[in-house]
Amino acid sequence: MADTFIKIARVDVGAGGASSIDFTSISSAYTDLCIKASLRTTRADVSDVVQIKFNGSTTGISMRYLQGTGSSVSSSSSATYIWSRVDSANATSSTFGNAEFYIPNYAGSTNKSVSVDGVSENNATEAYTNLVAGLWSNTAAITSISLSSANSENFVQYSSATLYGILKA
Repeated sequence: MADTFIKIARVDVGAGGASSIDFTSISSAYTDLCIKASLRTTRADVSDVVQIKFNGSTTGISMRYLQGTGSSVSSSSSATYIWSRVDSANATSSTFGNAEFYIPNYAGSTNKSVSVDGVSENNATEAYTNLVAGLWSNTAAITSISLSSANSENFVQYSSATLYGILKA
């Protein structure tokens, strides 16, 4: 039997834009969590960095990433935030970057790992793809998740994110 994805909540950004997309009061009834997002920000560039925060925490974060830009590749680490690249204001009009954040054992009493797979969309040479392995060094159950621009930009209208709870077969 396959794993079962159950939609917990969906956020659709309206005409005024939004500084963050938040999921709160997350039940501990599932094995894992998954967020599938289609995002674009107001940043005056081709792409933006969207970060994920758990329970409002900004500490105990580490990650390693691989990234391709359309003309080069890079790999590095960060202790600031766990992120994915998405489209921003200078990308091809009306396109949105896509990201998936997968959080296994989110309600357990061990540190929380997260994997991210993201891609921006741009009808030009500069477009991004990234793979991220992240760790939130905290043993608390995840009860809230926030997505926001690391550059303090807003999500534009029609950006969306859906939170799924996963039940293992």
